[in-house]
Amino acid sequence: MTLSPPSIVLVGLMGTGKSTVARLLAEHRGVELLDTDKMIESRYGKSVRDIFSESGEDTFRGYETEVLSDCVKRPGSPVIAAAGGVVVRDENRQLLNNARDIHTAVVVWLHARPDVLAERTTKGVHRPLLDEDRAGTLIRMDEERGPLYASVADIVIDVSERSVESVVELLIEALQEQEEYVGNDNV
Repeated sequence: MTLSPPSIVLVGLMGTGKSTVARLLAEHRGVELLDTDKMIESRYGKSVRDIFSESGEDTFRGYETEVLSDCVKRPGSPVIAAAGGVVVRDENRQLLNNARDIHTAVVVWLHARPDVLAERTTKGVHRPLLDEDRAGTLIRMDEERGPLYASVADIVIDVSERSVESVVELLIEALQEQEEYVGNDNV
């Protein structure tokens, strides 16, 4: 019996390039791309910004859990670009860790320095958490969420000084090493 390759779940703060890296990786692997923010917007008929402003962050986080649960159960080994705050809820970290434990997902943490993220997120219109103090908020988020990302990650890539293409190349190499390790582990 041949096991299908695991899904790849990209996590990290906003601005790390999860959506772009996920798209390129999905193309490379020839699999479906799932972007949790886009799926939430499609499913609930509102932008992330509108959900935050009309219903609050707790409602958005609930939607995020529903969509993440659907994504990690999806057949076909998709590449999943998870929303930046996906690790905030215990429930989501448990979903990711369960998928890792049974080898149906590999979780990749794309990390960047907060100053780099502050520059990269200046153009984002769907980032309501950055409306007040962009740089300060990103520093605080990095401090608070860093240990949470680390707790679910199989692979960590610092994307601060790398092009998207070099991040994808590094990720492909890391995934091949991961697959070899898991394959040897099952012998």
